[in-house]
Amino acid sequence: MGSNGKPSKRISLYLQVKDTIIKRIQEKIWKPNSMIPTENELMEEFNVSRTTIRQAISFLVQDGILEKKQGKGTFIKPGIFVGSLGKLKGFAEEAIENGVFPSSKLLQVQTTGNLQAEKSTLKLPIDENIVVIERLRFANQTPVAIERSCWPNDIGKLLMNEDLNSATFYEILERNGITLKHAKEKISAINATLMEADLLGIRRGQALLKMERVSYGNDDRPIEFTTTKFRHDTYQYSIELMR
Repeated sequence: MGSNGKPSKRISLYLQVKDTIIKRIQEKIWKPNSMIPTENELMEEFNVSRTTIRQAISFLVQDGILEKKQGKGTFIKPGIFVGSLGKLKGFAEEAIENGVFPSSKLLQVQTTGNLQAEKSTLKLPIDENIVVIERLRFANQTPVAIERSCWPNDIGKLLMNEDLNSATFYEILERNGITLKHAKEKISAINATLMEADLLGIRRGQALLKMERVSYGNDDRPIEFTTTKFRHDTYQYSIELMR
């Protein structure tokens, strides 16, 4: 955007309009289930053509962020996460910020010493145990993600003292004086296995967004290795790039 709030020419106009709409959803200026302004109102605000507005909205509809309702207008779809890279948040925090009620179902929890790759990621000795917690995550009672988190044994024991169906891990850590400093996250696309599809209520082979996160404490000790597999139609990432 230019200094006057209007689109600049350096980036395609429809992309600027699209990014502004996403930002307003993220900042809860426009909330889930609410109708966005009309084409004429958006044309006047952004000082662009109807074609530009329709192109921006079309992409957001394809991305599953907006939904057109015949004879009514264009609405913000509920249950869609529009997350931002650069902020360390848990599932529940992101859900609440998006106006969605989060909940969980514990699938399994175990203490094991057999997962060498996970222990290596957490920089643990080969003979040390880790705690593995797997949960199905819900947004407004709709299953949206499968979460598998691995923790060093001392931290995992703290979590296992809680109700893992409702526990918010980062809050528990902070309550016990453990503060997360930063994290590294890798994002990739995969296809759902039959078991994953059954849990998420989708077709086998449907696209999932796989996110792998390693979180570090104040002493730069890796204390969390979590893999979350999201339904592609329930999670979107927005990334703001500057040049």
